[in-house]
Amino acid sequence: MREDDAVTSGDEGADQPMNAQRQRRANERLLLDRLRADGPSSRAQLARVTGLSKPTVSSALASLEGSGLVREAGTRTPERGRGRASVLYVPDPAAGYALGIDIGRTWLRVALADLDGTLVARLEVRNQARTSAALTALVVGTADQLIERAKVPREKIAQAVVGTPGVYDAQTRRVRYAQHLPGWGRAGLIDEVRDQLGIPLAVHNDANLAALGEYTFGAGAGSRLFVYVMIGTGLGMGVVSGGRLFTGAHGGAGEIGFLPWPGRHRTDTLEGAVSGDAVVAAARSRGMAGPLTAKDVFDAARGGDAAAEAAVRVEGERVAHAVAAVAAVLDPDLVALGGGVGHSADLLLRTVRDTLRSLTPLRPKVVASALAEDSVLLGAVATGLETARGVVFERRAGGLAR
Repeated sequence: MREDDAVTSGDEGADQPMNAQRQRRANERLLLDRLRADGPSSRAQLARVTGLSKPTVSSALASLEGSGLVREAGTRTPERGRGRASVLYVPDPAAGYALGIDIGRTWLRVALADLDGTLVARLEVRNQARTSAALTALVVGTADQLIERAKVPREKIAQAVVGTPGVYDAQTRRVRYAQHLPGWGRAGLIDEVRDQLGIPLAVHNDANLAALGEYTFGAGAGSRLFVYVMIGTGLGMGVVSGGRLFTGAHGGAGEIGFLPWPGRHRTDTLEGAVSGDAVVAAARSRGMAGPLTAKDVFDAARGGDAAAEAAVRVEGERVAHAVAAVAAVLDPDLVALGGGVGHSADLLLRTVRDTLRSLTPLRPKVVASALAEDSVLLGAVATGLETARGVVFERRAGGLAR
């Protein structure tokens, strides 16, 4: 026998147990995914839908149950009462958790979800932080309070996801363009938050997460190309194509607030014309006085105040210009309006739709967000769960194999 033949033979022998282990893990992951998609299922059902043999299914389920990834969920009596009852299995939702964090200028929202996507705890507090150190302390302290309240061991939280204004640069691990969160772009800040939380952490633009949350849980379900326009303190947009976020080459896709707007200055932007401050400015220019917020203006418009109604009409026309620009570039089939101003979409939609008809032949359906202020938070949870499920499987199944 040649020397190289002997080496090859030895390698193949070593690979066989490894390949068998990989196949077992693949079978277990396949069954876990089917249970998550189909709900309570018996061994026989799983064998039919996966094409695996019944002994293979039984062995994989035993392994998954032993690692705490699935559990029994009762039995199913056979039709006509003949034969033995079938044991049903489901994924154990308490095998792991995902943490979602929504950082806004006014509110900080935090939620903890199990692997089924059920929110087991949530907490929201006013964001009165005016420095990066204060905001870091607020984020970490609120998350710690939530975890303690939920009585969930921290080591079972497999992933945390933060939604923030601005654009997160994964290479430098810094947030750029978050003008309304002072100091939030400081070097090392995200690492500090991650270290203090003690949980793996991902950071995403808030409008992107809102789009994903709205697509997954709200008005965007079933859309081929879905756009979520977030109008509040600032202006942002998230794009979901084929069920996946589109973020661009550097994470900046959807930053429509930077689009130029014809105003008094060459540096005027669409954000300055459409955001909440613009609603207040339009109302003041039409005679409204005293302390005002965008919500005050919309409330007054609902009450029939002529100046407020005129300001809201101007806002609707400007939003229509934003939608027209988006339609020309992306051709979405559905656009949802959300954010603080977007929550008053009931007053904006008629003007937006009428103005859109006069601006362009490209007219996507425009609707109000179905999730209101929860869109970013639920998008963060959905993103965290996608990672957490895989992490928990690898931890549990891998640990059992070792």
